[in-house]
Amino acid sequence: MRVFSVIIFTLLFPLFLFSQKFTISGYISDKSTGEKLINASVYDANSLKGTTSNEYGFFSLTLPEGNVKLTISYVGFKTIQKDIFLNSNQTFNYSLNSTIELSEVVIIGEKSDNIIENTQLGVIEIPLQKLKSLPVLFGEVDLIKTIQLLPGVQSGGEGTSGLYVRGGGPDQNLILLDGVPVYNADHLFGFFSVFNSDAIKNVTLIKGGFPARYGGRLSSVLDIRMKEGNNQQVMAEYSIGLISSKLTIEAPIIKNKSSFIISGRRTYIDILTQPLIRMATKNQGVKLTAGYYFYDLNAKINYNFSDKSHLFLSSYMGNDKAYMKSKYEYLFDETKYTENVKINLGWGNITSALRWNYKINDKLFSNTTLTYSRYKFLVSQERGLTEENNNSKIENDINIQFFSGINDVAGKIDFDYIPNPNHYIRFGANDTYHTFNPGINSWKATNIIDTTFGNPKIYGNEWYAYIEDDVKIGARLKTNVGLHYSGFFVKEKYYHSIQPRLSARFIMNENWSLKGAYTNMVQYIHLLTTAKIGLPTDLWLPVTENIPPQKSNQFALASVHTIKKIEVSIEGYYKTMHNLIEYKEGAGLFSENTIWQDKVEVGKGLAYGMEFLIRKDFGKTSGWIGYTLSWSTRQFDALNFGKPFPYRYDRRNDIGIAVTQKINDHIDVGMVWVFGTGNAVSLATEKYNSNINNSGFDYGGYEQTYYDQIEHFESRNSYRMPSYHRLDLSINLTKEKKRGTRTISFGIYNVYNRKNPFFLNFENDTYGNKILVKYSLFPLIPSFSYSFKFGKTKVSQTIEED
Repeated sequence: MRVFSVIIFTLLFPLFLFSQKFTISGYISDKSTGEKLINASVYDANSLKGTTSNEYGFFSLTLPEGNVKLTISYVGFKTIQKDIFLNSNQTFNYSLNSTIELSEVVIIGEKSDNIIENTQLGVIEIPLQKLKSLPVLFGEVDLIKTIQLLPGVQSGGEGTSGLYVRGGGPDQNLILLDGVPVYNADHLFGFFSVFNSDAIKNVTLIKGGFPARYGGRLSSVLDIRMKEGNNQQVMAEYSIGLISSKLTIEAPIIKNKSSFIISGRRTYIDILTQPLIRMATKNQGVKLTAGYYFYDLNAKINYNFSDKSHLFLSSYMGNDKAYMKSKYEYLFDETKYTENVKINLGWGNITSALRWNYKINDKLFSNTTLTYSRYKFLVSQERGLTEENNNSKIENDINIQFFSGINDVAGKIDFDYIPNPNHYIRFGANDTYHTFNPGINSWKATNIIDTTFGNPKIYGNEWYAYIEDDVKIGARLKTNVGLHYSGFFVKEKYYHSIQPRLSARFIMNENWSLKGAYTNMVQYIHLLTTAKIGLPTDLWLPVTENIPPQKSNQFALASVHTIKKIEVSIEGYYKTMHNLIEYKEGAGLFSENTIWQDKVEVGKGLAYGMEFLIRKDFGKTSGWIGYTLSWSTRQFDALNFGKPFPYRYDRRNDIGIAVTQKINDHIDVGMVWVFGTGNAVSLATEKYNSNINNSGFDYGGYEQTYYDQIEHFESRNSYRMPSYHRLDLSINLTKEKKRGTRTISFGIYNVYNRKNPFFLNFENDTYGNKILVKYSLFPLIPSFSYSFKFGKTKVSQTIEED
């Protein structure tokens, strides 16, 4: 019996030692608003161990029994230091005070979340204050336009929509708003994004080294988190600009327990132009109404049942609408004729998320979410002709509509498990039910036709499960290892894929680390798009028996430095992409063949390059300088003789400079300068007459036939448009008033009036000679906006702990 007891003691002794560790857990929030702080640092100076808060402000840190010198810090907030004697599991909720000046922030001890420590590479946190400080088109604060200034991210150019990240297309970006996919992130054909900065709390862009918890896209993840609403006091803010106005209200429902936020934006271009349209058509016998507008509405409500249980409901709704309505009356041969024409073009998103956070224990946190996402596009045209005389009245109407879109209903559950400071384990699962509408045409004519034709709805079921672990191995090496397993059911076809993920960093010294990553990604949905100006007519479509999933493999290496707190990084990447789709030559949205699968070619892509970033996030002068050197190609068997050709948005050089300068407490200025190599386009080298009347194309022979003209092309995308560059400036004048803070903003877009290319076209001059003409879009454009924020955020000099 004694021997048996010795054996049992020997086996349990290590567990006994392990049990002498205890866990500190809780939430970190902004004291003035109650908003949870994401990626706040929690660090013990005695054991040199630390962790960070997750997306919902929760943290967990397991340490040996004894004295703990805890430091809680977050950029822009006063640091808290607490001395604790740890002899049991303890829960603390910390509220941090915002600093008056960003330069006042003092980070004591090691920061586990800084750029040196983080295992991920290609990850950038977007500073929200920059959104309101940098100059933008028409003074409209724009998240997407700010992201386009970062290395590795390109815009399609003025007049085109979408983000182009590391050689990928706009469909390869997973854009999440409170965890819900947003399928169209653009207003006004890409000039503005759908995201209202007044409703946003946190933005993270991931270009490489994707953690296993993300999947479904090849090129990037843009994770946007909405504000939860101020649970301390009523706050309101409004702004009036040249083309739109915004209003935001947030307030506690039950102080410290429940709050809400609602934020809306609408343009008034249509309202401003109505008098001009009426004047122009006043004496022409035509009653004409026309316009365009867009609107956004964000809303969120939350309720804290207890420290362990939190419920959130968030929603976004946005829509674009262009319309024209005319009425023309005339008399002919004693008959009164009335012609009515109505044309409508509309598109928009709806997203909703119901989320329940639950702290299972001090080390295990769960998040359960139900989501809905809808994107739709509708174009309609109605024409009516009424013939009326003394004897009869005849009405003839024609109604034509085209509708497309996608609907998602999804449920997911995610877990964060933090057993000790050397491991941060995440695991979970998701299931999404897709309804695709690839395009339905409806034709109705009085007493003649009433028919609907096009592609029927397609239903698909997509699911995934994942597990990942941030593993610290010794003092210098840390890795993020994970697996993402996914599947897709559609029309009795089933695809599935196991996707390994690996990121690692090795600390050379306290100011220098090396990082590397390998990522395998699979995408089960495609965006069928034209190569011309970005329009909302692009179609979201699933994989089929003939169209397999898109796949990519990306390798990345980075060297990351901090020099006097200034971040300097250089990163290289190499990415292969397979099963990409493009329209066949001559095919398009409204081409005769209505089966979309027969309109496309399947091919591959290659992208590689280097990205350089210098970034300063503190002090009165802050901002970044980014440079990208990159190559991106596409290859399709039936295009360009099967030879590789430059991707339309292949740009050899891209530069983005964004700087803000705080002159004093009342004045700050912003500057943006961008440069980009011109887009690759196809231009005909010869044109001659033909008797062929065919609207098709045949690039295989590098000839395009259009009515009686044949255009000959040497190769696809072999010509470069002129380089794009532009300088923008802004100034913000802020003043504290009795009831709040007033801000007046002035800006100039395209300061030196650069005629940047919008498109190129061959034309004849006055002598009949063929010349290549460059058309530009935006000249120098001044902007103005006025905003007022009610209420005052008190910055307490004392540090409190809930």
